[in-house]
Amino acid sequence: MDKKITPDGIAARTLAAVGIARAAGELQRRYFSDRASIGTTFKGPQDYLTVADGAVEKLVVGHLKSAFPTDDVLGEETGGSRDPRALWVIDPIDGTANFANGIAHFCISIAFVAEGREEIGVIYDPMRDEMFLARRGFGATCNGRPMKVVTNGDLARSQVELGWSSRRTVQSYTDIVTKAVNAGASFRRAGSGALGIAYVADGRCDGYAELHINAWDCLAGLLMVREAGGRTNDFLGAGGLGDGAAVQAAGPAIYDALSKVTGIA
Repeated sequence: MDKKITPDGIAARTLAAVGIARAAGELQRRYFSDRASIGTTFKGPQDYLTVADGAVEKLVVGHLKSAFPTDDVLGEETGGSRDPRALWVIDPIDGTANFANGIAHFCISIAFVAEGREEIGVIYDPMRDEMFLARRGFGATCNGRPMKVVTNGDLARSQVELGWSSRRTVQSYTDIVTKAVNAGASFRRAGSGALGIAYVADGRCDGYAELHINAWDCLAGLLMVREAGGRTNDFLGAGGLGDGAAVQAAGPAIYDALSKVTGIA
């Protein structure tokens, strides 16, 4: 089947993704306001799953398949195709641990990949009503305002977010934290990789790095960072769509210095 997507097709998908993200965010808000409805379980140690995750993913997938029936969809909770010719990649609630524990730092993340390249990235934070949006070649915005990465090139004046993955050892994480602090950087971990990377695109944070992350957590944000003038590693080239991979995103002036800390090329 020919899945070649035209520029008009990308534009139509961009508009649809924004609308779907808002609808998903509204559903997130309704669940978040009624903690008893969240229904928290665990997929593994510190790997939260809620009833809301499944409900939001069902909403998003339903809208996407209705609007674009020949596109493939990969969701965090329900899986799906990994064909990069025309593929939506969805995280229904990125920051589920925050969401389940009443912390208002989470989002919906939707990316579209065509011919092996990220074409659209949408991240919506429903609690702050912030819509982060990128389309390849058209820049990146937050609520319509152009985003730009920081120009700082000194780690000693930087704040970086260092994500944690249970697929890597505790020692590997603490090693990076130690190196970052020794280089003079301030670090944080806020619990949402998608929002963390979006904040890099918007100049709120100098860089984001994680030794292992899944595609649904980062693809939308990586496109935003590049469209906002930043640098990222080649996540898809490293096999990230299939098995996840390391990720790094930062302003261009600080990217190489951060790589020396993280070991991510």
